[in-house]
Amino acid sequence: MTNLTDQLIEWRRTFHENPEVSLEEYETTKRIRKILEDYHIKIIDVPLETGLIAEIGQGDTLLAVRTDIDALPIKEQTELAFKSKNNGAMHACGHDIHMAAVLGTAVLLKKEEQQLNGRVRLIFQAAEEIGYGAAKVAESRVLDGAKAIIGFHNDPSLKVGEWRAKSGYMTSNVDRFEIEIEGVGAHAAMPQDGNDPNIGVAQVISSLQTIVSRNIAPYEEAVVSIGRIESGHTWNVIPQSARLEGTVRSLDANVRDTIEHRMYEICDGIAKQYGLEVKLNYQRITQSVYNDAHLQQIAYEIAQSVGYDVDVLPRALTIGEDFSGYQGVAPVHFAMIGSESGYALHHPQYNPNEAILDKVPDYFVSFVKRLLQDA
Repeated sequence: MTNLTDQLIEWRRTFHENPEVSLEEYETTKRIRKILEDYHIKIIDVPLETGLIAEIGQGDTLLAVRTDIDALPIKEQTELAFKSKNNGAMHACGHDIHMAAVLGTAVLLKKEEQQLNGRVRLIFQAAEEIGYGAAKVAESRVLDGAKAIIGFHNDPSLKVGEWRAKSGYMTSNVDRFEIEIEGVGAHAAMPQDGNDPNIGVAQVISSLQTIVSRNIAPYEEAVVSIGRIESGHTWNVIPQSARLEGTVRSLDANVRDTIEHRMYEICDGIAKQYGLEVKLNYQRITQSVYNDAHLQQIAYEIAQSVGYDVDVLPRALTIGEDFSGYQGVAPVHFAMIGSESGYALHHPQYNPNEAILDKVPDYFVSFVKRLLQDA
C-alpha cells in the first residue's frame, strides 16, 4: 500500500468511529472540510445544511465525483479498535470507505490541478440512506452543465480488486408501502361479534404476491416483499387493527406503475370483500440508477488500466441507490468495487477490507482525466 492509502485508512477509521445518521452529519461535514482545507482545496458555497461540494481545476468543462457520507441507525457489533463511539449509529454500508476514497481522489487531483483541462466537483453528499441527498444536491444547481457524474459503492460480495458494472439499469427503483387495516375487535372465542383484521392481513399478503407472478411479464424484474406485520397484543383477543410494511423493487417505469396500481386495486377489493377499512400509503423512494453506455465503455477501460479484475454485471442489482437523483442533471456512471467482507451491507458486524482504498482514487483520477481529454 502507498503512503496515501495509509492516510486514507486513518481517515476512514476516524469516520467509522464517529458515524452520523442521515441529515445529522454535522461533525462529519466539519471533518471533511478540515481535510480539504488542509490541502488547499476550494469549497463551493452551496446552501446545504450537511455535506459539501469541493472543486479542483479550471476551465469550462465540468465533471463530478460523488461520495455519500451518512451512517445507518444500527448498533455496531464488531470488536474493532475503532468501532463506533455513537451508540445506535454505524457505518454499516461502508460510506466511511467511500469518503476516504474520494478524499484520496481530491488529494491526487489537487497535485495535478494546473494540468487539468476542466473542473472537477467533489460531492460529499448527505442523506443517501433515506433517498434524499442526491436530489437535494441536484436542486442546488451546483452541477448544472456537468458532462458526467461518476460514483461507486463498495461490494462485500466481491473480492478486493474486482470491479463490476453494466450499461443501462444498474440498480432498482425502491418503493416503500404501508398498509393499515381497520376492523372490529372482539373476544377470540366470539369472532362473530367483531370483524377480524387479521383475515384482511392474510388476504393482502397472499394477493400481493400475485402481482409479480401474474401481472408482470416473466422477462421483467420485480420484487414485492413484506418486511413487517403488526397485529394484536395477546392470544385470546381479535385485534381492532393491523399494519403491514414492505418494499417494492423494479427496473422499468411501466412495471413500477403497474405494481402500484395493482396494490391499490387489491387493497380496495379486500376492503369491500371483508367489510374492512384498508388504507395503502405508497411511497417512491429512489429511481433505478441507469448507467450511460458511453461512460460504461470508458469506465470498463479505465478499471482495466488501473489493474482491476473487470467484468460486466449480468443483470441489475435489486439494491437501491439515490445516486439516481443526478440522472436529470448529466449522464451518470456507477460501479461496484470489491470490499470482501464476511458480512453483508447493513449488517451490524459489517467490516470491509480496507485494501479497497488502494485503487479507488487512481480509478477516479484516471476516469476524470480521460473524460477531460475527450472533451
